[in-house]
Amino acid sequence: MLTGTELLAKVKELGEASRTELVRATGYVSPKKDGGERLLFSAFYDALLEAKGIILGRAPGEGKAGRRLSYATKVQFNGNLMVGKAYTALIDLKPGDAFQIQLGRRQIKLIPMDAPHEPEDGSSPEPVDEHVQREHQDQQDQQEHHEHQEDQEQGQGKANRKRKRNQ
Repeated sequence: MLTGTELLAKVKELGEASRTELVRATGYVSPKKDGGERLLFSAFYDALLEAKGIILGRAPGEGKAGRRLSYATKVQFNGNLMVGKAYTALIDLKPGDAFQIQLGRRQIKLIPMDAPHEPEDGSSPEPVDEHVQREHQDQQDQQEHHEHQEDQEQGQGKANRKRKRNQ
């Protein structure tokens, strides 16, 4: 298969030849199972455009097109938190890899089970079970407080609407 200046020279040399003859003469053919030949028109046209300095799309091997990672996720309707395959592939996770779930204030950390637990602040490691229990209890307390406030606000809203209707 000719490429670059050789391809341009051959096309110019053949001048008024048909497209089929051009493709065949420049080597853009492949054998079929039945012994015939398959003409590779698309490959020929791509090579011709590239020889003229026109590159459509991206060069081979530049990767696949697709969505970019957002590095964000949402809690699903059933309460699950999904981390997609693209993220697990980035850090080479395999099916069956185990993690310890560490809850913090408004964050969740996944710690590989085979890695030692070390706090980020440099203090001595505390037993994870106690830490997780304390964080979980703090979250429950905050949630109950928030729900109590909402209940009070809704109750006051109902009372205010009742008063306005009676006036």
